[in-house]
Amino acid sequence: MKNIKLTYVALFTMLALLWLAADTVLSDPYQFFALRASMMNLTGIVAMGAMSAGIMLAIRPVAIESFFGGLDKAYRLHKWLGITALVVSIIHWGWAQIPRWLVGWGWLTKPARKPAVEETVAIFRFFRNQRGLAEQIGEWAFYLAVVLIALALIKRFPYRHFFRTHRLLAILYLCLAFHSVVLMKFGYWSEPIGPLMGVLMTGGSLAACVSLLRKVGYRRRAVGVIDELVHHTDNRVLKVALTLKDRWSGHDAGQFAFVTFNRDEGPHPFTISSAWRGDGKMFFLIKGLGDYTDTLPTALKVGDMAVVEGPYGRFSFGGDAKRQIWVAGGIGITPFVARMQALTKAPDGKDIDLFYSTSAPDAEFIGKLRRRANEAGVRLHVLVADVDGRLTVERICAVVPEWKSADLWFCGPAGFGQALREGFVKRGMSPDDFHQELFEMR
Repeated sequence: MKNIKLTYVALFTMLALLWLAADTVLSDPYQFFALRASMMNLTGIVAMGAMSAGIMLAIRPVAIESFFGGLDKAYRLHKWLGITALVVSIIHWGWAQIPRWLVGWGWLTKPARKPAVEETVAIFRFFRNQRGLAEQIGEWAFYLAVVLIALALIKRFPYRHFFRTHRLLAILYLCLAFHSVVLMKFGYWSEPIGPLMGVLMTGGSLAACVSLLRKVGYRRRAVGVIDELVHHTDNRVLKVALTLKDRWSGHDAGQFAFVTFNRDEGPHPFTISSAWRGDGKMFFLIKGLGDYTDTLPTALKVGDMAVVEGPYGRFSFGGDAKRQIWVAGGIGITPFVARMQALTKAPDGKDIDLFYSTSAPDAEFIGKLRRRANEAGVRLHVLVADVDGRLTVERICAVVPEWKSADLWFCGPAGFGQALREGFVKRGMSPDDFHQELFEMR
C-alpha cells in the first residue's frame, strides 16, 4: 500500500507544481475570468492525468506488479484514480459552466474579449480552429464518463454490464484527450507540463486502443478444457479443473488469473487453487457469491472451453521468517490450498499454522483440506463461526505464542483483514509482515 499512496501523491503533486510553474495565476493581478481560465486548466490537467494513468493500469501491465506488490494493488490505485478523475472533472465542469450561468443571469459581467492575435504556428492555428468542436465533444464525453465511472463504483451493478460499459470509457477517453490537447493553454506546451501531459495522454491513448481492440492480456492467454467439476453444496464452492491446450508460463501458489467461461460475461478474476506441475493442469475453487458465480454449477459442463489469462499477483508466501501464520476467511482459503499442494512436493522448512474461518462448513471440503494440510506439514485450525465464534487476534496469539517471530498471510473479507491488521500492528507486528491480497477489481 505504501507504493500506491506514494505514486498517487507524487503524480498529482508533480502535475500541480509543473502547472504552477507554467501558469501566471500568482504573478498577474487578480481578475476573476483570468482565475477561471487558470483553474479550468489546472483541473483539466489533473483530471486527464488521473484518467491517463488509470487507463494505462487497466490494461494490466505486468511490469508494474513488483513495484505495487501485485496487480490487485495496482487496481486499487486504478480505482482511486478513477474517483479522483470523476471529482476533479466535475469541478472542472463547474468552473466552465457556473460563470456562464452567472453572466446570463446578470450577476457577473464578462470583460470585453481582446482582439485575437494571429497565430503563426500552424499546429496551434489548427488547434484554435478546432476549439468549438473540442468543447462540444468534451462536454458530452464528460457527461457520459461521469455516468460510466459512477456505475463502475456501484458494487451492485452486475459485473457483465460493468465489463461492457467500462470498455466504453476508452472511447470517451480518446474524446477527452482530443478536448484537452486542443483547449490546453498553448503556452503550456513550451513548459515541462506540456511534454509530461503529452506523454501521459499518448500512453493513455495507446492503452485505450489496446482495450478497444480487446488485446488486454492477450499474450498471457491460454485456452483450456474443463475436465472435472465438483460442487460442494454446503459451502457453495465449485471446483473447476482445467487442462490447458496452449503454452502456459507457469504460476506460483497464491497467484490468480482472469478466466472467461462465457464471452458475453467477460473475464472474472479467480485465485488459482493448484500448484503448477508443468502438465497443463490447474483448478479453481469458485464460491457462489453473486448472479454469475451462482449459475456456474449448472452452466458449466465437462468438455466446455475456457480462456485463462495470467498469472497475476504477488501473494507469494516469501520472506525470511521461519514461522508463518496463514488466515483464511471463507473462499479466501484458495491460495493456501495451492500453497499446501506445492509444499507437499517441495517443503520449505517453515513452521506454519493455518486458521480457516468459515460460516458455511462442508464436511467433504474440510476433510480434503485436512488431508492436504497433513501432507504439507501444516497445522490446520478450523473455526465454524456459528459454533466457535469469531477468529480474533487474541485467539491466534493464544494458539501461536511465537507470533512475534512470524509473518502473517491473510486472504478473505476486507473488513476481517483490516481488523486483524490493526490488531496485530497494535501488538507490535510490523505492517510489512502482514500480507494481504486486495482481491477487489472494481
